[in-house]
Amino acid sequence: MRTALLKLRAFYLVTGLSGGILVPYLSLLFEHNGFTSGTVGLIMAIGTFVSVLTQPLWGVLVDKFQLTRLTLAMSSTVPGILAVVFDVKWLWMVVFANAVWNIFSSPQTPTADAYAVTSAAKSGASYGSIRLFGSLGFAIGGYLSGEYLAHAPLTSLWIPYIVISLLGGAIAWMLPKNDVRFAGRVPLRQGISALMRDRRFILFLIGGFLVSQTLTAFNTYFALTFQAMGGSFALTGVAFFIASATNVPAMLVARLVIDRIGRETTLLIASFAYVLRWGVQAFLPIPWVAIAIQVLHGVSFGFYYVSAVGFVYKSAEKDLQTTAQSIFGMICTGLAGIVGNLLNGYLIHYGGPFVMYLSCTVSSLLGSLCFFYVLRLGRTTRMTEAPETGRGLNQD
Repeated sequence: MRTALLKLRAFYLVTGLSGGILVPYLSLLFEHNGFTSGTVGLIMAIGTFVSVLTQPLWGVLVDKFQLTRLTLAMSSTVPGILAVVFDVKWLWMVVFANAVWNIFSSPQTPTADAYAVTSAAKSGASYGSIRLFGSLGFAIGGYLSGEYLAHAPLTSLWIPYIVISLLGGAIAWMLPKNDVRFAGRVPLRQGISALMRDRRFILFLIGGFLVSQTLTAFNTYFALTFQAMGGSFALTGVAFFIASATNVPAMLVARLVIDRIGRETTLLIASFAYVLRWGVQAFLPIPWVAIAIQVLHGVSFGFYYVSAVGFVYKSAEKDLQTTAQSIFGMICTGLAGIVGNLLNGYLIHYGGPFVMYLSCTVSSLLGSLCFFYVLRLGRTTRMTEAPETGRGLNQD
């Protein structure tokens, strides 16, 4: 079992590394090839939309035919090969390639998480001790990619990405067989009406949507705004490294924080951290400030991730757990990602970074108000009542 956990942690590390190499710089590559920021947002939104539609199909395939290892291998190798097409200058080709890229990469997080939870339970390890290697890999990948682009053309970014992606696929094939259930396969019709009658859950979803859509300002557009304010490729990598690296300790201590002050209060703190983060980047467009403020990524995203999954767990009945997590993922990851990419791409194109970050500040503030009312409507819950697991939100 130790060998299995070692391979699984290696898979998280390598796939996180490949994501850090490409994802933060993809918008820069598209802009370099002549696409406007608005068009970049459209490309990203279409890809997210397609991935939301195809995830249930992946769930059926993995559950029915036990294709865990094959799915994980394909989720790494196929996107790696498709990245070559991102360098073309035909819009329809890039849209198609990005859509297919999302189709094959989308099952990676829920499938790996389901595998990790099962393996952790069998070995006595914690899910967090496995999952943090993804954040660590993303941090290292973002930094190394920035250093690479400081000495190599942007159009060659697919070279290190495909190498690491193929390595991830190879590691997936070496994982032991494990009968797991796909985290995204859910009987939505049976549980959605019951959950939709819960006012706290509805307010939570609204707040989560308002906060989560701002994440695209970092995941998709930070590299563009950082270059606009005079930052270099190397420093862009440093910023992404700091942001992702802070997730590792944040996810480890979040359990203690939530156990002490409750999930709803932790959600409120995380959303206020987003308000501060976006506000500083709006009013102080200075490279070193933009780098330093990324230390809040752990408090904002890390605390939000853990407390949100725990809140969803406590909001649903035992037989509605997967349904609740699916609804949360569809709204706060899928829909929020689509709207965020389109809206922020439009804002940065017509108003510049200041307007985009100001909009994100307001959106996060409105999300904070929703979480405040969630706190007022019910008593605070405790982290010790929930398992240490959950669906991934879109970024490490």
